[in-house]
Amino acid sequence: MFLGTITILLLAIFLGFYIKEPRRVINGLLFNLFFGSFSVFLIALVLSTGNSALMILVLIPIIIVLFGFSFGFVALMVAMFMNAKVLLKKEGRRFANCLTLFFGMFLLAIIILNMISLGQFLSDGFQTVYVGVNMVVVYLFFNAFNFLTAYFLYQFNRPKSNQDFIIVLGSGLVNDKVPPLLGSRIDKAIEFYWKQAKVTAPPTIILSGGQGPDENLPEAEAMQQYALEKGIPEEHTLREDKSTTTYENMLFSKRIMDSLKGEAYKSIFTTNNFHLFRAGLYAKEAGLNSQGIGSKTARYYWPNAMIREYIAVFVMNRKRHSIVIGIILGGTSALAGLLYLLS
Repeated sequence: MFLGTITILLLAIFLGFYIKEPRRVINGLLFNLFFGSFSVFLIALVLSTGNSALMILVLIPIIIVLFGFSFGFVALMVAMFMNAKVLLKKEGRRFANCLTLFFGMFLLAIIILNMISLGQFLSDGFQTVYVGVNMVVVYLFFNAFNFLTAYFLYQFNRPKSNQDFIIVLGSGLVNDKVPPLLGSRIDKAIEFYWKQAKVTAPPTIILSGGQGPDENLPEAEAMQQYALEKGIPEEHTLREDKSTTTYENMLFSKRIMDSLKGEAYKSIFTTNNFHLFRAGLYAKEAGLNSQGIGSKTARYYWPNAMIREYIAVFVMNRKRHSIVIGIILGGTSALAGLLYLLS
């Protein structure tokens, strides 16, 4: 009964936070707390009934989880190396495309250090600091898991077909042309445009992107031309050609919409699905009450992109993370010093 009450309470808290504002990493933490509580409640319920069939159904996911903890690092490491090979072959050997390779090497280092039990070669003081470093690694993985949960939850966002504006976020031109990655964002906006046009007045599409140092025209201009060639009437498009970051995409587009409609308007934004959650965070930061819809990304590109997204979101919240990591390392270092003085 107590576990059931806790589970229902955690579910209510999660739903309250998510419904009010889906663009928060804490939603991932709250959902994971609810899911963990629900799992424990389900196990306790099955054990109390003694039903063998239900017990088998509960034991299967437990075994899978235990197996995952035992071999998950190895499987994840192999997957990262395999993905890095495919990505570098298809997208080129650039630093931005090496994140899965670096992550795979990081996992390999963790596996090797645990196999040789590095702590046994350290003094008591350094063992304490080593424990602190491991705690930081656990914290990073725990935070990444909550981020991924919040990201997947945000993918279920389905804006209604009653929007005044659709903001298309730029991502760079190639030879002054719209590349496939950016084209998919515009296509997603066009898809929503025609969907809404069937039931009510069509929205205005804001193509948002400034001119990069290696570009001969603003990104928004090329994006608008792409949309026009796809059949969107020019009077239903606007250009925002000053922004150079996602935050500026949101902020400058908001200024355009504010100048046209005041504050009485509804808007959404389109970007690639891997970028959707972080873009939502920037929209919130810019004071824009706008949710997003994402275009599909090639499967081989997704792992590398998600690592980049996590790093970016981590940096956005670097003050909070610095405090937590500082407390962990500071506490273990102080304890190491105390052990040294007492030895």
